[in-house]
Amino acid sequence: MMLHFNQSCYQATRVPVYGRKGMVATAQPLAAQAGLEILKKGGNAIDAAIAAASALTVLEPTSNGIGSDAFALIWTKGKLHGLNASGNAPQALTVDALRKRGFDAVPMRGLEPVMVPGAPAAWAACVKKFGRLSLKEVMQPAVDYAANGYPVSPVVAHNWERAAVDFKKSLKGPEFANWFQTFAPEGHTPQAGEMWQSKEMAETLRKIAESDAEEFYRGELAERIDRFSKQFQGFIAKEDMANYHPQWIDPISVNYRGYDVWEMPPNGQGMVTLMALNILNHFELSHKDSPETYHKMIEALKLAFVDGKKYITDPNAMKNEVEQLLSRAHSLARAQLIGHEALQPIAGTLPKGGTVYLATADAEGNMVSYIQSNFKGFGSGIVIPKTGISLQNRGFDFSLDERDANCLAPGKKTYHTIMPGFLTKNGQPVGPFGVMGEYMQPQGQLQVVTNTIDFHLNPQAALDAPRWQWTHDKKVMVETDFPIAVAQELARRGHDMSMALDRNSFGRGQIIWRNNETGVLVGGTESRADGVVAAW
Repeated sequence: MMLHFNQSCYQATRVPVYGRKGMVATAQPLAAQAGLEILKKGGNAIDAAIAAASALTVLEPTSNGIGSDAFALIWTKGKLHGLNASGNAPQALTVDALRKRGFDAVPMRGLEPVMVPGAPAAWAACVKKFGRLSLKEVMQPAVDYAANGYPVSPVVAHNWERAAVDFKKSLKGPEFANWFQTFAPEGHTPQAGEMWQSKEMAETLRKIAESDAEEFYRGELAERIDRFSKQFQGFIAKEDMANYHPQWIDPISVNYRGYDVWEMPPNGQGMVTLMALNILNHFELSHKDSPETYHKMIEALKLAFVDGKKYITDPNAMKNEVEQLLSRAHSLARAQLIGHEALQPIAGTLPKGGTVYLATADAEGNMVSYIQSNFKGFGSGIVIPKTGISLQNRGFDFSLDERDANCLAPGKKTYHTIMPGFLTKNGQPVGPFGVMGEYMQPQGQLQVVTNTIDFHLNPQAALDAPRWQWTHDKKVMVETDFPIAVAQELARRGHDMSMALDRNSFGRGQIIWRNNETGVLVGGTESRADGVVAAW
């Protein structure tokens, strides 16, 4: 007799996990084990990160896929490196082309919002530059899980079913048929504990692994994407795939109370967290669960977010905005707007001039903060036939208003929600951290950083603490275990407060901190997901 289990209705308590030889933290247990397996086979933290990332396309397809984008922050040999593997808009995708099809905004689903996927290129680039094993060795766990199947974890099963219910209502065209054939082949999605496999996905992952991703961008897989796109009047073409390369770039940081907090520069939205921390540098946060603390954090986040949404776009389209937005003068001007009452946030004026996250660490001191995403759950709803390639819908974030900084243009990178974080102090690594979840990501990171630095919580407690989420205007949602008295006082200050019964929108994070004197690692994982910290 098969037993079926519901998700727990009780608040779980987790403790931090310690290790020394290596650590992998992900939101899906088997992915963490895949990374640990690679560490034990002689790989380093970079190899382990890519093993987990590629496995997550199989193990958590509700949030990412082979057609995802990715960003990475990698600490190795005393330096932090950044990789931007977000995709570019296809050359044929223009504002006029979409308007001729009757769109006044980029649609969420279909071939229109599909950008060039960056994740496979990220896997190859990270392993080639910093890894110890071959991409074929590193991706073997992903291939095995796709070929042989695995029991689906509870939160993934829940999100899978929710997506299918939505897609059955909203995805009507023949271009979407392959999503249902791949992810709901018998008319339903897998329940928690039910086995799921995809031979087609296994073959695609094998081809990517054996060719260092060349097959994906300049081989048979690129041809398949091109043919399907042409069949349904899509914009992405094999030429767009062939011309794609990820970019190694320098991360950006601000100093927050003696710690350097690092993020990827635009087009990622990590700068929103940095701007909010810069604003909070002008205040003292003395008591964690006081209304004054939450008020200042919410107001700082709101002001940073509206600035980010106005100015962040493709880095080639930005001039001096990064330096200006992160300047002390700008943060002071924004801080001076914060008073006793809730603000209606408006972007500042400058001088003229959804997602999986994982963290890894090894005994040598290498550490990786890695994130990849299809955006909006399963992304575009487009799956390329006989490949298992689920394509992202990142173009949905583009504007069609030529006056906007983030207006669509051929070859352009859009404002991007995914953002890995990293913490250092006095030039030494503290470790990787991140909170996935679309526009919750800067807010989750802000709360994790302040929980760690201001309130000295261990990594598991920093993640478990009740979260708040600003949505727009003065609207703030809180989780059910958020202090009621604090929420009531925030409401009296003008915040439009509401309590969310579903924790799914409050982000899912991972943290690994390193004690540089002893080499001991301590990790925390998301209690709102299926997460686990695998330690050695």
